[in-house]
Amino acid sequence: MKDIFKHIKGDRSIWAIVAVLAIFSFMPIYSASTNLVYVVGNGSTIGHLMKHVVLLITGFAVIYGVHRIPYRYFSGGAVLMMPVVILLLMFTLAQGRVIGGANASRWISIPFVGIGFQTSTLAGLVLMIYVSRYLAKNKDRVINFQDSLLQLWLPVSVVLLLVLPANFSTTAIIFLMILLLIFIGGYPLKQIGYIIGIGLFSLLFFILVAKAFPDIMPNRVNTWQSRIEGFSKSEGKENYQVEKAKIAIATGGMVGRGPGKSVQKNFLPQSSSDFIYAIIVEEYGFVGAVVVVFIYLLLLLRILITAKQATTIFATLMVLGVGIPIVFQAMINMAVAVNILPVTGQTLPLISSGGTSIWMTCFALGMILSVSASKNETEETILDDNPLDILH
Repeated sequence: MKDIFKHIKGDRSIWAIVAVLAIFSFMPIYSASTNLVYVVGNGSTIGHLMKHVVLLITGFAVIYGVHRIPYRYFSGGAVLMMPVVILLLMFTLAQGRVIGGANASRWISIPFVGIGFQTSTLAGLVLMIYVSRYLAKNKDRVINFQDSLLQLWLPVSVVLLLVLPANFSTTAIIFLMILLLIFIGGYPLKQIGYIIGIGLFSLLFFILVAKAFPDIMPNRVNTWQSRIEGFSKSEGKENYQVEKAKIAIATGGMVGRGPGKSVQKNFLPQSSSDFIYAIIVEEYGFVGAVVVVFIYLLLLLRILITAKQATTIFATLMVLGVGIPIVFQAMINMAVAVNILPVTGQTLPLISSGGTSIWMTCFALGMILSVSASKNETEETILDDNPLDILH
């Protein structure tokens, strides 16, 4: 055991939190997968559990591999990956997959593996590192919108516009995180106000064009509208999911029905992904619900401590940029389950079933651990103007 621990670097608390979330997820996934098996007719409960276990094992392998990489390589890597990400997003969007009449162009299929890869999760990760690099490189001067237009806002806008048609919630999370990063990075408040205004105007313009010319490009504008309307009305498909989730939560009581004894999992669509928190509350009660929230808040605390202890501005910004969205996404998922927010399609990190969401979360955690394990980096070595140096 000591031989294993000596190869593990970085914040041990983060390692422990991730392990607890992963192990805890086994029973809810096994229980909630009965909906896929007996209602949808997809596979077996053991099969879904084993798939989840394999994804988590490979996820831990990702964390281990990434945390052993000096984090300075992520700076130049983001520059190299930006055009790759844009091409992947264009390819994903061009597939034109439609579910229920709405654009669901979020995934590309990984050959020979049979797992869908959600390119927007990779795009968000790369974009956070790219923005962190830009802000760190310009830490000694006042940045304005005109100076940062080509190097910062052009790639950011392209990525967001490519993600938006199929995934508004992910676009919103990425945009909000970029606003947080540029605020922390010293971007003038007045300029941030301009960025918010341009962002809102662009969203409104996209919605108007999509409504006026629905055949130009499949999009999910009608889905967004129905979810917002369903949030305030008592009827509709989205409300059906929320109602079942509310029943699950209401019957959970203080300590729940017990592991595997959920009833609403048989009726609640997406019970193993988007609404798994409702199943957790039904089976483990109020106590289990609070414990899960506490674990994510503890993860947030360790992320903030890692950011504070980082020795470079780039490391601080990168840790915040890739770490906070994990907890933010978890809070959104739980808020949807308890009907505080409209349905968004965001999963519960490390607990919900899924492929890319688990892997990208693990990649982000690996980068955070790489920062916590590094004590001797300097801004000059990280922000070398030649990103191709990472290939040597």
